[in-house]
Amino acid sequence: MKITRLGIDLAKQVFQLHGVDERGHRVLRRQVRRAQLLEYLARLEPCLIGMEACAGAHHWARRLRELGHDVRLIAPQFVKPYVRGNKNDANDAEAICEAVGRPDMRFVRIKTVAQQDIQALHRVRSERVTSRTALVNQIRGLVGEYGIAIAQGVRQVRVALPVLIENADERLSEAFVQILSEQYDDLVALDERIARLDAQIERIAREDGAARRLMSLRGVGPITATALVASLGDGRQFARARQASAWAGIVPAQHASGGKQRLLGISKRGDAYVRTLLIHGARSVIKNCAHKDDALSCWVQALCARRNKNVAAVALANKTLRMAWALLVRGGEYDPEHARTRTEEPVGVA
Repeated sequence: MKITRLGIDLAKQVFQLHGVDERGHRVLRRQVRRAQLLEYLARLEPCLIGMEACAGAHHWARRLRELGHDVRLIAPQFVKPYVRGNKNDANDAEAICEAVGRPDMRFVRIKTVAQQDIQALHRVRSERVTSRTALVNQIRGLVGEYGIAIAQGVRQVRVALPVLIENADERLSEAFVQILSEQYDDLVALDERIARLDAQIERIAREDGAARRLMSLRGVGPITATALVASLGDGRQFARARQASAWAGIVPAQHASGGKQRLLGISKRGDAYVRTLLIHGARSVIKNCAHKDDALSCWVQALCARRNKNVAAVALANKTLRMAWALLVRGGEYDPEHARTRTEEPVGVA
């Protein structure tokens, strides 16, 4: 039995394998339990292995590479067209095996442990920020039921809530004041947790050379820089900067038929978290470039003069990501005097 290509449908406990020989004939179709997977694959001769880019895929890809196999990760939406018949583990593994052998297939870059550590840090921080926002909205809603209005924003609640607890009037019962006190304690705890996570991210950004270079770009701080490093790595999975922008979903979607092309809104593909950070950073740049005369500020001012500021923010985010890709791939430092404002691939000057 000579397996040249193997598809693995990942799971929590039971993994489905589908292997073919050099002629594409099926020679393996079986289930393997989690504890037996590495031992079983270690007995096989090195071959091409395909897996969907899902939970645990990067871990297994690294482990299987250590065994000498050529491992490729595929986005699930690219596997779906190859599924024959009803959806089940066996058909999924067969579809993965077929997809990984396509010469024009696009693959997901395997993340390092360091990249996954940074990504985990960002995910925990994002969840804490979401929880804090929900808590603040709940507090504003609760006090609103008692005829008390607190302005929007975390800062407003931080200021207003202690005063409200300390100087409670006849509208608020003792029981409700106690509830507000506990809510305020939760808010303080979330603030402290987020501050600790921010400090960790800033430390990583200072110590990582790629992140330091990215922070020289306008609108890119420690959070955005480390998120880009975690998502893009060295950026070499993309042949050019425009592919990185398309991956992030900040380029127009296309609808073409009969030789006629129609550009729609941004495609919103890829990593929504990275896209959000880039666009928020671009909004900050737009807000502060009104009285600057450098090349990038002049380009932004001219764009805002003829288009909506939200459109300008997406365009600037697109440009920022292209410059970030150039810095990751080519190294060097960003030099604003040499940054080309109307180019496909802005470069960092080594």
